[in-house]
Amino acid sequence: MHSITTEWVTVEVSDGTKMEAYVARPEGAEARPGLLVLQEIFGVNAHIRDIAERYAREGYVAFAPDIFHRFAPRYEGTYDDIPASIALTSNLTPDGVGADLIAAHKHLAGMAGVKKESIGAIGYCMGGRLSYVTNALVPLAAAVSYYGGGIQTQLDLAAKLAGPMLFFWAGKDGYIPTEAHQSVTAALRAADKPFTSIEFSWADHGFFCDARSNYNAQAAAQAWPLTLAFLKEHLR
Repeated sequence: MHSITTEWVTVEVSDGTKMEAYVARPEGAEARPGLLVLQEIFGVNAHIRDIAERYAREGYVAFAPDIFHRFAPRYEGTYDDIPASIALTSNLTPDGVGADLIAAHKHLAGMAGVKKESIGAIGYCMGGRLSYVTNALVPLAAAVSYYGGGIQTQLDLAAKLAGPMLFFWAGKDGYIPTEAHQSVTAALRAADKPFTSIEFSWADHGFFCDARSNYNAQAAAQAWPLTLAFLKEHLR
C-alpha cells in the first residue's frame, strides 16, 4: 500500500467553464497509471473521495471530476434524500457531460507522473454509465462500471468502445432491471467488444457504498479484488 497525497485541481473545459477535480495519488516520482473516478448522483462526496484514495493507495493516480460543476459545484448529496440528487441530474446535458469527460481525460493524461497510455475509468451509479460513455469518447485502456444506470439507452456507443469493459450488476436493483443489463452485454457482444459482466444476485443498487443502507459487505468484498485484477491486467 502506498502513502498518498490529495488535492483539488482546476480543469479547463472546451466550453469555457472551469471544473474542479479531486486528485489522490501515490507519493513519489514514479510514473503511474491514471484512473478517472466518476461520481454517483451524490457528487464528489466523501464516498467518492474515499474510493479515489483507495485506488491511489493501490498505485493509481485517481482523478474524480466534478460533473455538477456548472450548477452545483462541490455538491455533496446525502443518501437520506435521494430525490434531491436525482433532481440535480436534470441540469446535465449530453454535450456538457461529454465535454467534461474529454477535458478530465486530457487533464489527467497531461499530469506529470501519469502514464498517458495507461488511463482507465471507473464509475458508480450515474458514474457507471459515464465510465462506459468515456470509453467511447477517448482512448481508454479499460473501463469499469458499477451498477451503471441508463447504459441501455446508449447502446449505439458499444461499437465505439476503446478498451475492455468490466460491469458489475445487482440482481435486486430496482433501478436497473435484468433486461436492461442483458441488453448492454448483448450490444457489446454484437459489436465484438471485450467485456466481463458480473451479477451479484443477492445485492441491491449501490452495494459497494458503505455509507448507504444498500451496502452489501459480501458483494463489495468480492467486487474489490476482481476490479483490482482487471485494472492491473489492462493498465499496468
